[in-house]
Amino acid sequence: MTDRGSRIALPAGAAPSAGETPTQRLALLLSRIWAWLFLALMVLFFVVAVPLASGGAVNFLTIRNSQNILVAIIPVLLLGLGQTFVIISAGIDLSVGWVMSLGSVLSALGLRWAFNSGAPLFPAVVVGLIAGVAGAAVVGFVNGVIIAKLKVPAFIVTLGTSFIVRGVAYLMSENTTVIGLPAGIRAYGNDAVLYYIHGEGGGLYFLNRPDVGGDLLRRMDTILPYPVIATAFVVAYAMFLLGKTQFGRHTYAIGGGMEAAVRTGIPVDRHIIKVYALSAATAGIAGFLSTLRFTAGSAVIGDPLLLSSIAAVIIGGVSMFGGAGTVTGTVIGALIVAVLTTGLVMLNVEAFWQFIVVGTVVIVAVLIDQSRDLITGRQRGGPAT
Repeated sequence: MTDRGSRIALPAGAAPSAGETPTQRLALLLSRIWAWLFLALMVLFFVVAVPLASGGAVNFLTIRNSQNILVAIIPVLLLGLGQTFVIISAGIDLSVGWVMSLGSVLSALGLRWAFNSGAPLFPAVVVGLIAGVAGAAVVGFVNGVIIAKLKVPAFIVTLGTSFIVRGVAYLMSENTTVIGLPAGIRAYGNDAVLYYIHGEGGGLYFLNRPDVGGDLLRRMDTILPYPVIATAFVVAYAMFLLGKTQFGRHTYAIGGGMEAAVRTGIPVDRHIIKVYALSAATAGIAGFLSTLRFTAGSAVIGDPLLLSSIAAVIIGGVSMFGGAGTVTGTVIGALIVAVLTTGLVMLNVEAFWQFIVVGTVVIVAVLIDQSRDLITGRQRGGPAT
């Protein structure tokens, strides 16, 4: 039998071995692109099915719906980005949902304190960002230290931390929503780069939200909201970090085999601490953006998002055994979850069926990942025994 410690991590897009048969090459190709194909087929299905189900009254492929999907995936994607690094390094972080909630509360408290102390709006927003992300990163640092130095399983540590952070978030928010924030922060969380008003009297507006009401307001679409732009920058940095730096190479190496990584001189303990701090920091960013969007800090905002973020990571092709995966895959996984749930809602499918469908897709993704490992394992070391 093969064990996890002997797993070989290959960079994304690695060239196939000359020993692969045509069938193996086809199977590996499909396993790498299945998420893209599934997303395309799913969009095509909803483009056809939604107008049919609504009698042509509703369309799936519209500017407004596409922007709603982008906004909806922001917290799931940000939680999934940090989770991507953790899972590639053969770990797991079950605390990110409540860390996001803590980040939301800390952001709101920091922002409100700064503004009430006389700071202008933008510096107050920066204080809120620092408070939320730094506070969240401290939680990740503690997780990493316990996992790396005390050798406690990540599942146990982050599960326990999730309960602790939950209690801290409730205490700091006094078991209620943190309100009293300046109304101006709503623009940071809801305004956009472009505005488009359809039809007569409309037009395209750049960095200038038109002051309209009535029918014009109903016909106005926001394009590329500021939180989407901010998330895109975080995604780009995560792609660079994982794919182009020593930090990313060490992450793959540790997930591929921790003992081998130690023997090659990688500072495994220090790296694991950094990975968990990074995971918590991205959750803190998600909490901060939610505070801007809703003009309040919530101690429960991240609670339902943990499983969706893990689902996005798995669907995107990150192996639960570690050593394989990409940030691009996580983005595709988050899009699949968002498009799937949005499309089913537009088809008036009941909520429990949405859970069933998403869960089925996750299981299929794991089976595809295992089939890829089986093929590459046989190709590299012969049949498993």
